[in-house]
Amino acid sequence: MTTATSLIRERAAAARAASKKLASISTGAKNDALNQIAELLESEKTTVLEANALDLEAARTAGLEDAFVERLTLTAARIDGIAADTRTVARLDDPVGEMFDTRTLPNGLLIGRRRVPLGVVACIYEARPNVTVDIAALCLKSGNASVLRGGKEARNSNAALGQLIQKALAGTGVPADAVQVISDPDRAHVEDLLKAHDLIDLIVPRGGKELVDHVRMNATMPVVAHGDAVVQIYIDQGADVEKAVTVVDNAKTRRYSICNAVDTLLVHAAIAPAFLDRLSERWGSKVTLLGDQRALSLLTRPGLSLDRATEADWETEHLALRVGVRIVDSMDEALDHIERHGSHHSDAILTENYTNAMRFLDEVDSACVYVNASTQFTDGAQFGLGAEVGISTQKMHARGPMGLRELTSYKWTIFGDGQVRPL
Repeated sequence: MTTATSLIRERAAAARAASKKLASISTGAKNDALNQIAELLESEKTTVLEANALDLEAARTAGLEDAFVERLTLTAARIDGIAADTRTVARLDDPVGEMFDTRTLPNGLLIGRRRVPLGVVACIYEARPNVTVDIAALCLKSGNASVLRGGKEARNSNAALGQLIQKALAGTGVPADAVQVISDPDRAHVEDLLKAHDLIDLIVPRGGKELVDHVRMNATMPVVAHGDAVVQIYIDQGADVEKAVTVVDNAKTRRYSICNAVDTLLVHAAIAPAFLDRLSERWGSKVTLLGDQRALSLLTRPGLSLDRATEADWETEHLALRVGVRIVDSMDEALDHIERHGSHHSDAILTENYTNAMRFLDEVDSACVYVNASTQFTDGAQFGLGAEVGISTQKMHARGPMGLRELTSYKWTIFGDGQVRPL
């Protein structure tokens, strides 16, 4: 009988062996494999949707939250989007082998850095079955093998996508073992992955705070992750009210269950009456406004969904149609709030004042900082990366959406003509 430990070691070892071959495979071969994955996503859409339906039925029966079910859901349009993103990755420049910082030293040595794959990238993730394809595609293009362990709630979806990827790789120049999808929900797999530092070069947890914290505390290899994403927008006194209402509406309601949806609005007192009146007119009871005392005194339209904000609300990633509203008297107060309560993920200022915009960009220490745009653009595909492995709020070695370059390291290359180092 194969134990959980031996299964993970076996899969990770196979990925390790495949990574050695994948590192030197041509860009054309990798692109052919990616395009084949995209074609099968479109032609075998029904199979994937049927598997996803099983997961959705189980999630609803288990009484999981609406936001979780929404993230778990695949539709025909979403699968088409995943296929399109996969083709975008195929069209991107291949980072492997790129030479940079090349120079000739005074002693005649030609020295530079050459971009190389990391090796084997593992990901532990919850709910989102699209992650299976996104990470597999980015890893393949960047010359990395991948070990992908999704959550039990998406086991049928992930199994179907894993089989599709294996079918696509068959007959291409890419070794099938380069993508290992583990759909077995045994929790022991997580612990075994965290111990496999001799086979796995990087691990990326994507999910709730409990998962991310557990991986950070127990992984024996480097980790890139973000915890809860508390996204904040400051509406400056110099904002255009109509533009600000449109941006805030998109940042909250386009998809409320994703990490780049806004959680807190910081509204300058000088613009608060006009802005909150227009925003409450736009939203009505659709979004629950968790206001401080000053905000609640201005939210007087009938039929609004209102509640008093608590201190905990300022540090909550809502993942729901709820948003905190705090009135501030200055930009200094807004910046202090962002620093004390934020998560360094995505934050924005809405203003027509250039000086304030530039100060916000300079002083907010987040992975993504916006001026007059929705925070929902924090996404690898939207940033032109094709897709993303995750969104890092760390500063080493990657920050923000992680694409192809963030999945590479480099080696120093030195060309000489008999140079020796003097005594």
